Amino acid sequence: MRAALATVRDPELDEPVTDLGFVAEIRVEGGEVSIRLRLPTYFCAPNFAYLMVADAYDVVSALPGVERVAVRLEDHFAASEINAGVAAGQGFAAAFPALADGELAQVRRVFLRKAFLAATERVCAGVLRDGLSPDALAGLRLGDVLPSPDLDRLRRRRAELGLPDDPDARLLVDTDGRPLHRDEAAAHLRFARVTRVGVDANTALCRTLITTRYAPPGPRTGRTTRQVGGPA
Repeated sequence: MRAALATVRDPELDEPVTDLGFVAEIRVEGGEVSIRLRLPTYFCAPNFAYLMVADAYDVVSALPGVERVAVRLEDHFAASEINAGVAAGQGFAAAFPALADGELAQVRRVFLRKAFLAATERVCAGVLRDGLSPDALAGLRLGDVLPSPDLDRLRRRRAELGLPDDPDARLLVDTDGRPLHRDEAAAHLRFARVTRVGVDANTALCRTLITTRYAPPGPRTGRTTRQVGGPA
């Protein structure tokens, strides 16, 4: 069950909800599964939240032996609308008619492209540390790069975007899959680095926020302590 949920990612952070601490509880009773999700803040973007709740519902529903799934987002300003919309299979536009402009496929693709750029930068940074120049990167193929978790992630993101991910595919391509020339490599890597730094910074912030928000109450020191965002 947890392995299935590990395939659900925060679209902005490109990390599994299980690793981010977003899964508060998984309960299995026969063929019925109940999942509680939580987010770093009360005001996390509802479109991202909807995607994660809907994805969690879909991946768990597809597991053998699962007959009924209930996914509940907690401690979020739009939890009622999101939970009801996912349970009814409505889609984001139906659940939030005043906020939505169509469905979320385009939003998902925008952040998938950012994840692809960040993954590209991580792989290229490792290659550059081995002494290769940025210009020389343009001639490399995926099969020229030593195996690593970063390379695995890059190939997965390329596959999700419909970009070539086989060993003969060029390492440096734009978000449409066009191979980049040597004189484009440095600028592309600068942009990819800015993207990766932004993703990493947001990830670190969210990890800190959710740890703080749901940290267990500390020892009493003569005054009342409470969880941030929780009941007094």
